[in-house]
Amino acid sequence: MANVLDLKRRIRSVKNTRQITKAMKMVSAAKLRRAQERAVTARPYAQMMASVIQSLMRRIDVYNPETGELRHPLLAPREEKNVLLIVVSGDKGFAGAFNSNIIKAAMRFIAAQNGEQSRNVDIETIGRKARDLFRRRYPAAKVTRDAATDGQQPAEIPEGISLEAELEEKPLLRQRGERSAPIEVTGDHPGMLEKLRFDAVAEIGQDIVDRYVSGEIDAGYVVFNEFRSVISQRVVVERLVPLAEPGEHEVAQAEELTAEERERAGHAALTAGVSLEEPDTHEADEEAQKFGTADVDYIYEQPPEEMLRSLLPRFVATQLYRGMLESVASEHAARMTAMDSASNNASDMIDSLTLTMNRVRQAAITKEIIEIVSGAAAL
Repeated sequence: MANVLDLKRRIRSVKNTRQITKAMKMVSAAKLRRAQERAVTARPYAQMMASVIQSLMRRIDVYNPETGELRHPLLAPREEKNVLLIVVSGDKGFAGAFNSNIIKAAMRFIAAQNGEQSRNVDIETIGRKARDLFRRRYPAAKVTRDAATDGQQPAEIPEGISLEAELEEKPLLRQRGERSAPIEVTGDHPGMLEKLRFDAVAEIGQDIVDRYVSGEIDAGYVVFNEFRSVISQRVVVERLVPLAEPGEHEVAQAEELTAEERERAGHAALTAGVSLEEPDTHEADEEAQKFGTADVDYIYEQPPEEMLRSLLPRFVATQLYRGMLESVASEHAARMTAMDSASNNASDMIDSLTLTMNRVRQAAITKEIIEIVSGAAAL
């Protein structure tokens, strides 16, 4: 059994750890409030964008009367042989099961696609945690980027390498090389969630649209943690392209929080002063719904092809941006809950060690008294 001095040192160490976890909990709670506010303020825009698309689809001819073809390739679903999966994870740890739940959902989706259906899967990761795992598990795809403007020879480079310097100088045409495995990692974007900007997300969305239009992929999905409140979250796999029903969220998989996880999250939120209620966006949703279903005849100056070419890629980017914002809020909520549990465990450990130390001290005192009494009796 450890002596009193060792137990005192261990208690002091656990107290220092508890102090750190409490500070991390309060920091995550503060970041959660800001992230939740950003996610809530982005929802009306995403809802109105969906209503605009729905309103437009009701008032134009989706099929070109001259050619009989759809006015935009994103509206044409096809057999899913090559599937793109965007995995939105976190950049840091200490968030409980947040990253593992997202990765598990992605792995289930990949297993379903690569099982009996034998589909090829391209993986694009957002966040360091997913990037590190999928890089170790699957090979990187080879992508040819041809600077066709100056006649230079194309160079084969992994998709994960940053091309910001090259893109600033001249545009590069992206061409997919031969596939080496059914599942490949085509790109990663670490650190994007730390300072999330819509223009950066719009570039990814445009790339997804271009890859679908060119035929490189037949469908695009995103897996992220959908945030409603601290105790109302779920990991979903949502389809981005094609837009068979524009304005509708097509969820392929969904997994809710367990009752135990909701209880822990609720306790952490109450002790940190975070509201458990879901933000009320009912009025904004109703207004957007009225716009999409209003029986009003609009006159558009632009041709339908031009409007769809402008709105549909932006709609895809908006849905992706919304998923990233909610994933950021969910990560802070998960980290706050994990740090609250760690602080409670540290407190329990301190109580247990203090009880053990008192017993050791009492045993030492009793032993000394017995020795004194025995010596006095021997005299």
